Amino acid sequence: METPVRNLIGKGTVIKGDVESSGDIRVDGRLIGSLKSNGKIVVGQTGVVEGDLTCKQADISGAVKGILKCEELTALKSTCKVEVDLFTKQLLIEVGAVFTGKCQMTQPTVQQPTK
Repeated sequence: METPVRNLIGKGTVIKGDVESSGDIRVDGRLIGSLKSNGKIVVGQTGVVEGDLTCKQADISGAVKGILKCEELTALKSTCKVEVDLFTKQLLIEVGAVFTGKCQMTQPTVQQPTK
């Protein structure tokens, strides 16, 4: 079985532009632009994203400003400060997290029984 690609934007790194990844990606630096991943996006405590995020799962401990579209679970950790319009299936907000914006939770699709 193939393991997903893991990518890192390290602390002290600034990227201006759009980033796309087929695997998981972690941001501990600063990204000014959009970020798309087929896997999980992690924004660490020192991470800052100014732009739109699109992913399967999101784990946010740092700062995000933009639109966040997540297919599955979005976890807003106690240290995060987000100013987003959020579209997600599931949402976890820890005590201490700062969330400003709108949230729209999509309903899971229900399989109809076959006859």
